[in-house]
Amino acid sequence: MTHNHRFDILFAPLKIGPVTSKNRFYQVPHCTGMGWQRPNMLAEMRSIKAEGGWGVVNTEYCSIHPSSDDLPHSYASLWDQSDVRAHRIMTDKLHKHGALAGVELWYSGANASSLYTREAPLDVNSRPNWKGLPYQSRKMDKQDFRDLRQWFKNAALRAKDAGFDIIYAYANHHYLLNNFQRSDVNDRDDEYGGSVQNRARLLREIIEVLKDTVGETMAVAVRFSPDDDQIKDNKPVTDEAQDFFSQVSELPDLWDVTAANWDIELGTSRFIEDGANESYINYVKQMTSKPVVSVGRFTSPDSMVSQIKRGIVDMIGAARPSIADPFLPKKIEEGRYEDIRECIGCNICYTGDQLGVPIRCTQNPTMGEEWRRGWHPENVPKKKSESSVLIVGAGPAGLEAAHALGKRGYKVILSEERNELGGRVTQESRLPSLNEWVRVKDYREQQFLKLPNVEVYLNSKINAEDALLTETDHIVIATGAKWRADGFGRNNTIGINNFEASDKIFTPDDIMIGRLPKGEVIIFDDDYYYMGPVIAEMLQKEGCKVTFVTTSDMACSFGNYTSEQTSAQKALINAGVQMIFSQNIHDYDGENIDLSCMYTERKSKLKAEAIVMVTARLPEDKLYYQLQNLMESGKAKLTQSICRIGDCEAPAIIASAVYAGRKYALELDDDSGVNYSLRRDINLRNIDK
Repeated sequence: MTHNHRFDILFAPLKIGPVTSKNRFYQVPHCTGMGWQRPNMLAEMRSIKAEGGWGVVNTEYCSIHPSSDDLPHSYASLWDQSDVRAHRIMTDKLHKHGALAGVELWYSGANASSLYTREAPLDVNSRPNWKGLPYQSRKMDKQDFRDLRQWFKNAALRAKDAGFDIIYAYANHHYLLNNFQRSDVNDRDDEYGGSVQNRARLLREIIEVLKDTVGETMAVAVRFSPDDDQIKDNKPVTDEAQDFFSQVSELPDLWDVTAANWDIELGTSRFIEDGANESYINYVKQMTSKPVVSVGRFTSPDSMVSQIKRGIVDMIGAARPSIADPFLPKKIEEGRYEDIRECIGCNICYTGDQLGVPIRCTQNPTMGEEWRRGWHPENVPKKKSESSVLIVGAGPAGLEAAHALGKRGYKVILSEERNELGGRVTQESRLPSLNEWVRVKDYREQQFLKLPNVEVYLNSKINAEDALLTETDHIVIATGAKWRADGFGRNNTIGINNFEASDKIFTPDDIMIGRLPKGEVIIFDDDYYYMGPVIAEMLQKEGCKVTFVTTSDMACSFGNYTSEQTSAQKALINAGVQMIFSQNIHDYDGENIDLSCMYTERKSKLKAEAIVMVTARLPEDKLYYQLQNLMESGKAKLTQSICRIGDCEAPAIIASAVYAGRKYALELDDDSGVNYSLRRDINLRNIDK
């Protein structure tokens, strides 16, 4: 099968300075939680994308000097020859699949504090760290400018030696080159400050250094924000950015442009729709003859073609869609649109960078495991036996286990007590702003149409005896978890007084099936993620008078790792939800709740006609233990194994459940799973030769 001809433009080559991309699919620089510390994991992950058809594959931000150090956030580096060797592992793999390799040269300024190297970062002035750490940058002097140009030159030469084809100057996101651009940051009174010509001087110099050093064989790109990070009359303000852009518009070979506001560029699907960048960057191609690329979390080829034909961009930039489906270009090229794993915009991928661990993905459980476990997003090992498997529960873990086992060739029975597949993802997708969650279910349900060896039974509640009567060799319990109503959680480890079953106590499960409270409602959030804020906002709009009470000092604190905390708290404020932070509930008499301050234990009362408890979940593991007992008593002789996966084993995020399903499926009849977990990447900086 071949693609529809209306998508031909996506597969047209494009010249970028001295190099040519084979198509218009451009994996922009994105964080991985791997960086220079895990070069083999990084190389294999990027290689899979090249195999999947991406024309250009870039690194994450790549430090040019030890004074630009962002640990614990992992970054790439080009400090010495050990970095060259590490990057060469990746570039060789990318070239093997016909992709161009790009490297994003980065100097932090005050946005990083060099906690690892303990070198003072340079910046336009001595200013506090953007992330809130108690460090400041050093104001650049004349020698610093000479040093910076030399550092970029040295890094460019190493990048060439490492086999890269495209080299960046990273000039947005409050990093050094961006700070010189901004009049609200740059207060210098020398030739690098004041007028727009002066503020553009440093970026112009860096582009010239890169061009003079490697420009004959490598394309020079600039990552740039073409707006002023302000909104007026519901439109982005771009006046100053346009003036700045006019100074440098023809200097590089390619412009990688995105909104200045990180929460727009990387916004979750709860708050930001596909293509939201367009209004921030749509003038750029009118001001330059050079190719332009931008992201938009695009998964639809029609949207991609529209962006190019309407003159918004020349190439389709992607980070998250390339993570959810590294084979997105190849599937479009081959006309396999139903096989595309669409990004759901949850930003779990971004948590790897924020928490200092390798990247992961809700839709693509192989992401980050390509080298360590040898997992591939499209290919699975053939079955090693004629075993059959019963999976009880068709939530995210059960769906993925059935999907991967089916592709391996095993006979699978998937039993679900509800009248629809998806479990928690289907339920949660019906909540406001979480509709894209259903893509987790939709992709796997679509794949079952191609797997006749996977039998799906809905409205099929199974007990222990029923499970054994199937005479399958392996039984997998994937029955999920339910939200607790007793207050048990991270700050109430034995529950809360007087929280027996009551028509005034609700959980998210009640909300998701349509059992809604009325009147003055308390949302008690000891969970710290999206569920509490989503329900609070929903009930407020339904006419309730909602007060959001949390033991945390902010709403959706885990959202700091997914780039949605600010948006979540702003949405609650705009909805009129009252918020009370750092307070715990200790009692409820049916009319009032007793609160205490998390810091001082000072007591207070609050009227509550109903309470929604968002605290912790209880694994639905009764069936698992019943089967375990039968097996130990010798009454399950035909069954080789019984296990539990996903939320039934350990409630967590949806990505963890999908991963658990994949892990079970790939390790069936394979006893080397423990060895995979122990496989560690090496830091080539420790290798002398």
